[in-house]
Amino acid sequence: MSFLRYAVSVSFPNSRSYSHSLQHFNDDVIDVVSLFNRMLHKKPTPPAIEFGQILGSLVKAKHYPTVVSLSQQMEFSRVTPDFVTHNILINSFSQLGHISFAFSVFSKILKRGYHPNLITFNTLVKGLCLKGHLHQALRFHDNHIAQGFQLDQVTYATLINGLCKAGQTTAALQLLRRVDGKLVQLNSQGKVKEAQNVLAVMIKNDIKLSGVTYNSLMNGYCLVNEVNKANDIFNVMFKRRLTADVRTYTIMIDGFCKAKMVDEAINLFKEMHCRKIIPNTITYSSLINGLCKLGRISYALELVDEMCYKGQLPDIITYNSILDALCKNHQVDKAIALSRKLNDKGIHPNMCTYNILIDGLCKVGRLEDAQKVFADLLVKGYNLDVFTYTAMIQGFCDKGLFDEAMTLLSKMKDNGCLPNAITYEIIIRSLFDKDENDKAEKLLCEMIARGLLYG
Repeated sequence: MSFLRYAVSVSFPNSRSYSHSLQHFNDDVIDVVSLFNRMLHKKPTPPAIEFGQILGSLVKAKHYPTVVSLSQQMEFSRVTPDFVTHNILINSFSQLGHISFAFSVFSKILKRGYHPNLITFNTLVKGLCLKGHLHQALRFHDNHIAQGFQLDQVTYATLINGLCKAGQTTAALQLLRRVDGKLVQLNSQGKVKEAQNVLAVMIKNDIKLSGVTYNSLMNGYCLVNEVNKANDIFNVMFKRRLTADVRTYTIMIDGFCKAKMVDEAINLFKEMHCRKIIPNTITYSSLINGLCKLGRISYALELVDEMCYKGQLPDIITYNSILDALCKNHQVDKAIALSRKLNDKGIHPNMCTYNILIDGLCKVGRLEDAQKVFADLLVKGYNLDVFTYTAMIQGFCDKGLFDEAMTLLSKMKDNGCLPNAITYEIIIRSLFDKDENDKAEKLLCEMIARGLLYG
């Protein structure tokens, strides 16, 4: 789609989406757009800087499609955008995820003789990272460093954040090293030491690392199950007297919970209260999930009550953790009762919710109830996933209903849902136990052929 066709599409949205958007388009923004249009018809035409100020206010309100549309109207009216306006347009396209259009505007900047500044580069780097184009962002960084451009802490924080979110912690730390001009190959045994060295180098050179950078490094370590190393970075933050925010604590609480270090997570949660940092829904959900995994359901339910009292409403992710814990602790009736209350709370169960209930019912031998839930999902048109089918197959096998299990396996394939290794393993083990060796070996060969088992 060309730049012009894109601008036209956002200028004239279809009537349904337009009427929906209009409900949320507040009076102030409508006034701003009206002012912009009056300025376009004014004689003499006001300078481009005045148009840029209006577009800047729309960007702050996050009305990016409107910015694109109005910028195109400027072009139609032969009002040449100034450098600031170009930067605003690059930012709008980047936020909308249209990186090719952002770089098209960047090309215009160069053709018109403007010199890109840090805002230009940082916006483009952020746009690439938001789209997950990390290698392109790094190449863009390398090319402009080679050309003598000096990038700042915002650039590096953005790149580090993108790399760490993708779990590329080593690359993030290497990038930090390069700020000092020293490329170091980090090894898997010395990451924490290298991280501390890198931070020391940055501080020595008076390059201040933002909280975003620290958060990204911690998140990166947690993603690769190295929560103790994340905790080292967390401690460095406090030594540098940087203020930890709700995001910082949530990363660490989630990391500790996933490492089954729930007591450490609880201590941090209490510390948040002492520091008057208000936990959000994600913080609560992370801790609740950690408690549920260890069977500490009563404490988890207390936190759900606390959430509601403090205005942090639990979502389906929060309740799925509770439901899963109840089912795993053979409290299926409580789980079903809770699931029925969700609609009253305005929370809609998802496939994960139904999978938890079906698996829980099968595990306690209530196969008929599980079948009713399964059948209800089919009637309602849900796209059942491999976990749903596998739970039911396990239920049939546990009851010795191998023909039903094989029939469901066949239906599963017919519906375009491929069995995974666990599905095959459940049936194969059951068939071997029943001395149905030929059928078991046939499925085993099928499993090997699909690359799910290497013989």
